[in-house]
Amino acid sequence: MKPLFFTLSLLNLFALTASAQTVEGTSYYLPKTALRVTLLVEKTTYKPGEFAAYAQRYMKKNDVSLEASTTYRLVNTQMSTYAVPDTAKRFTLQIDKRYTISDVARTDDGILLAINAQGKTVAKPEPFVAAPKPKPLNAKDYMNEDILTAGSTARMAQLIAQEIYDIRDSRNQLQRGQAEFMPKDGQQLQLMMQGLDTQERALRQVFEGITERDTTQLTLEFIPSETTDRHLLFRFSRHFGLVDADDLSGAPYYLRITAEAKPQQPEEPKKKDKDDIGLNVNMPVKATATLLSDNAPIHKLDFHAPQFGTVENLSGALFGKKQTSQIVLNPITGGLESIKEVAVER
Repeated sequence: MKPLFFTLSLLNLFALTASAQTVEGTSYYLPKTALRVTLLVEKTTYKPGEFAAYAQRYMKKNDVSLEASTTYRLVNTQMSTYAVPDTAKRFTLQIDKRYTISDVARTDDGILLAINAQGKTVAKPEPFVAAPKPKPLNAKDYMNEDILTAGSTARMAQLIAQEIYDIRDSRNQLQRGQAEFMPKDGQQLQLMMQGLDTQERALRQVFEGITERDTTQLTLEFIPSETTDRHLLFRFSRHFGLVDADDLSGAPYYLRITAEAKPQQPEEPKKKDKDDIGLNVNMPVKATATLLSDNAPIHKLDFHAPQFGTVENLSGALFGKKQTSQIVLNPITGGLESIKEVAVER
């Protein structure tokens, strides 16, 4: 008996995981809608310049920090939906020769997509790709011999500041057409101006420091099981970025879930359909997810939530000997998207 039991178990497992096949009793799930919350987080890293202490004296800058720092900023938030199997809605589609069901399409995790038709798929979100960072400038590549051989830090800072002022003066003369060596055309002028801008930017780094920004994408997932006014989704800190929900260093961000009332069921239960083959579809209701910061909404998404709705049974009479049906469900909600009668080919 053990080998027979093992063989039957394998056959049952195969029937559950196949995406589209002809079977005599196919288990499937209806989905529930889950939320995907996408955060774009900008990380700013500041490294003070080698001569930051002289920024006020030579460059008249009073806001230059002498301490390195790292800060985070929430740039953008987005929400989208996807489907997960609802384990409370597992059914078995009973099929015999009385019904013209040739194909049952499901996802890899068993969610019913279509019968006698090709199921729809949902494209995965495109991953975020950060813009390429400019190549860092090395200030020493733009320093002349006098600067590099200066005998003291203060003298070196003074010479660099003077070089920056000379660059600015040269740029002003070019813009006014008063330079000793004027370019022959506009393209050459643009190249000269770009070169002066790059040289000044590189030298200013020794006073103003280097600030680098990196943007990354973080994704949070949440499956609503009930309506809620304030579900703590995450915390965000200016100094540490995304932190644990119990880390009070971060400001709280809440998720509010609202939904329409579930349709009332008839008081008298339906009589059992003699053609009940275990075919069920979701009847989702409209819902809204709102992301809150300081009790103020910052993003809202309207969607359909089958977990707050009802389930409707479809009769096996749809799959007769002369006329059958092609049924397509919504891949996220499990609701009936289309049903088409077709003649059975003989």
